[in-house]
Amino acid sequence: MSPVLSEDVTDDDLTAWALAASRGDADAVDRFVRGVQSDVRRYVGRLADDAQTAEDLTQETFLRAITSLHRYEGRAPARLWLLSIARRAVIDSIRYKTSRPRVSDVADWQDVVERTQPTDLPGFDEGVLLRTLISALPEDRREAFVLTQVLDLSYDEAARAAHCPIGTVRSRVSRARAALAQSVKHPEGMPMAA
Repeated sequence: MSPVLSEDVTDDDLTAWALAASRGDADAVDRFVRGVQSDVRRYVGRLADDAQTAEDLTQETFLRAITSLHRYEGRAPARLWLLSIARRAVIDSIRYKTSRPRVSDVADWQDVVERTQPTDLPGFDEGVLLRTLISALPEDRREAFVLTQVLDLSYDEAARAAHCPIGTVRSRVSRARAALAQSVKHPEGMPMAA
C-alpha cells in the first residue's frame, strides 16, 4: 500500500496524474502540482537558506518538472522524480550563490532579520531552534534527515531521491540524530544562531 500524502492522495495517484500530464492532460498537471506542492515546499525549505529562496526554489522545481513532464515515463514514483528535480534545483542554487559575492547595504542584517520575524506564535522558539540545529548539519546528513524524518519517506525512497545506497541514508540519518541529540544535551556546542 502506498503512503498517504495528503488526505486521500497516494504515490500511485501522483504517478497516474504525472503520466496523464505527460500525455497533455492539463487537469492532471493541476492535480499533480497540488498533490505534491507542500512536500516540495517543505523539502526545499529545509535545504534552502531562507524563506524567499525556498519559495523561489519551489517555483523553479515545478517549472523544471512541467517542462520535462513529456519525458516522464513512470519508472519511479512521481513524488521521488519531483524531489530529485527539487534536489537538483537546490544544488544549482547553492552553486550559483557560492560563485557570486554577497552584497548587503545593511550594517547588521542579522539584527534586521530577527526584528522582523514573528515571535508570538506557539512553538516558534522550538521551531527556530530545530531549524537552526538542522541547518548546522552537513548537507548530506541534513538531506537524509529531512527526507526521512520531516517528509516521512522510507529509507528506500530517500535513497532513490538522494541517489545513494540505502545504507548510506541510514548512516547519515543516524549521524544526524546523534549530532542533534548532542547539540541539545550540550547547548554550548550549538551554532551561534541558536
